[in-house]
Amino acid sequence: MKSPKLRHLSFLLAGVLSAAAVAAEAARPNIVFLLADDLGYGDIGAYGQKKIRTPNLDQLARDGMRFTQAYSGHNVCAPSRCVLMTGKHPGHAYIRNNRGGVGQAGSLAEGQEPVPPGELKLPLTLKGLGYATGAFGKWGLGAVGSTGDPNTQGIDLFFGYNCQAVAHNFYPVSLWRNRDKVPLDNPAFSAHQRLPEGADPRDPKSYAQFTGRDYAPDRINEAARQFLRDNRSRPFFLYYPTTVPHLALQVPEDSLAEYKDAFPEEPYPGGRGYLPHRTPRAAYAAMVTRLDREIGRLLAMVDEFGLREKTIVIFTSDNGPLYDRLGGTDEEFFQSAGGLRGRKGSYYEGGFRVPFLVRWTGRIAPGTTSERVIGFEDCLPTLLELAGAKEATPAGIDGISFAPTLLGRTQPERPFLYREAQGYGGQQTVRAGDWKLIRTGLHGAGKAKKQALTVELFNLKEDRAETRNLAAQHPDIVVRLSTILKEQHVPTALWPISGLDGPAAR
Repeated sequence: MKSPKLRHLSFLLAGVLSAAAVAAEAARPNIVFLLADDLGYGDIGAYGQKKIRTPNLDQLARDGMRFTQAYSGHNVCAPSRCVLMTGKHPGHAYIRNNRGGVGQAGSLAEGQEPVPPGELKLPLTLKGLGYATGAFGKWGLGAVGSTGDPNTQGIDLFFGYNCQAVAHNFYPVSLWRNRDKVPLDNPAFSAHQRLPEGADPRDPKSYAQFTGRDYAPDRINEAARQFLRDNRSRPFFLYYPTTVPHLALQVPEDSLAEYKDAFPEEPYPGGRGYLPHRTPRAAYAAMVTRLDREIGRLLAMVDEFGLREKTIVIFTSDNGPLYDRLGGTDEEFFQSAGGLRGRKGSYYEGGFRVPFLVRWTGRIAPGTTSERVIGFEDCLPTLLELAGAKEATPAGIDGISFAPTLLGRTQPERPFLYREAQGYGGQQTVRAGDWKLIRTGLHGAGKAKKQALTVELFNLKEDRAETRNLAAQHPDIVVRLSTILKEQHVPTALWPISGLDGPAAR
């Protein structure tokens, strides 16, 4: 039994340690993570866009660091978000492709394939460090009530679309607030509808049935601002995975008016699972500009509450822009990929090289540019290091902190960056220094859409647009990088790649 004196000393020591923990928590920076959906490398002014106005994002670039060689987690939505939230690249991460229609008990219902319990280390670790955690926009990592429910994966407050498929309509009948559906003042209609037969494709009245009163991105931004307001006195992680500018092309008339008669137009009649629009180019530009406006409002609130120097802001995109004028988009007209080869679903640069801006006023030098190669898996260790919690970095991740780069210090080059995809014929790629190896057609024979196995090697320093395959000239580099491809792929029964895993993994 302790003496009264020892008990008193223990009490004092516990109080000191508790006070230190409280002080450490209070000193942690806030984090605002802004994630666009299908926004291309060249879709904002800071990366060369000339036709679409993005003044707030351009200012964010001037106020912080702009990365020119940043890569999303994958070339499609759900697995890219999984890489971001787990710190694991696609060869190790749980979600490796889009797989919808997976409800709470595996029923054909709203929601994507759910991640297992404890999987999303980014929100879970930040919550454990005392952060208030909120997610506002599109989830895509598990239905409400499943193991991938945001509330089971470290998110205190979720507001938005749980399911990626529902998010194809910007005027839905409801959104989710945690596990409750919030009704919106919108009519019910299918995202697969086309213009009625005989309708005038240039008459605004022909499109009236495809709009409503509640534009979901506006409602989502309101919820994000309220979360910021409610948690301004404590460290917060505000994750903002907007659905913009993913299809369908839908935007309120006040924003569309900003681009009235700005571009030559050909109405899009609908089809391929997306709604029609009379001025698709103006709609796409207006969606991006309205997103920029809403981000500006959110960041203005950071300033209003005097939190600029206490808040890390990151802006990026989940993958590259769409292809083939899908759903009425026109990435060639806007040069959405910034001159890079490939689009969403591809591991050519245009499919997964993305804009990436970071601001931390007073800590990150304004107006700086970095050519460091980074990937979504690097965000987890980076944010934990910046938050003064490097020791909390989970074991077994693939991410490498780029905090030294952000803070103006030198650090070794990333050894390699690995990606794979089950979709689009089966793909692998690895970048090491300036060299990049891509293998496509990994499913080969036996698939409905046969694609020959192709191996390509590019030197990105000399050939940014990936126009010259140097595999035949540098067989030694092909062998070296192929070894990394083999080592980094761990087979999974859910997402088999037949050319890598063989019949046993099917």
